[in-house]
Amino acid sequence: MARPLVLAHRGARRRAPENTLEAFAVARDLGADGVELDVRRTADGVLVLHHDPGPTDGPVLATVAHAEVAARFPAIPTLDAALDVAAGLLVNVEIKNLPWEPDFDASESVADAVVARVRGRGADDRVLVSSFHLPTIDRVHERAPELPTAYLFMVGTDLAAVVDLAAEHGHGALHPDVRALTDAAGADFVARAHERGLAVNVWTVNEPAEIARMADLGVDAIVTDVPDVAVQVLGR
Repeated sequence: MARPLVLAHRGARRRAPENTLEAFAVARDLGADGVELDVRRTADGVLVLHHDPGPTDGPVLATVAHAEVAARFPAIPTLDAALDVAAGLLVNVEIKNLPWEPDFDASESVADAVVARVRGRGADDRVLVSSFHLPTIDRVHERAPELPTAYLFMVGTDLAAVVDLAAEHGHGALHPDVRALTDAAGADFVARAHERGLAVNVWTVNEPAEIARMADLGVDAIVTDVPDVAVQVLGR
């Protein structure tokens, strides 16, 4: 498949509500190679999709059972349902697990549950697991070395150090904030990552000029809110 891949950020979120089955279906229709989605847990351990710890008009998802979530917020899908809709696409499962959020999971039970669900579904799903919390993807890699993992990071991170860190921890990709990849620094970073065997999947790239610039840098995937624009810019 031609590089860079186009991954729809939380689905085609400018065409449909983010992290919903509709957003993933629209992303497919727009020609995306895959989707990125955010995973959290309910109180009874069901894996559901939501960017924040809970809806703006509702509770922290980790404090209520899935039956209540499904009844009150039917648009919030399970990971299983999303994987079904995205069958055949690459699915970047971002595990939301930040120490300062109210649903922080120090036990890494969500990482364990993601591994179990992906393994339980068989070999047909194409899944990449990422997180900003390094211990979370370390746990995934420990439990399932065969499952691709990626370390997400923000602008301001030491680009040389993060390449070595991810490689030493056995992860297969880095997911930088696009603002970290200025022309000179970005080219050096991509080259260094590729030398260490790491893919570079950059987020969130929406402007046509930035999409083209990331392609010129040689990144492996572009995570974008506008997959249709990215597909057009890349001449696909």
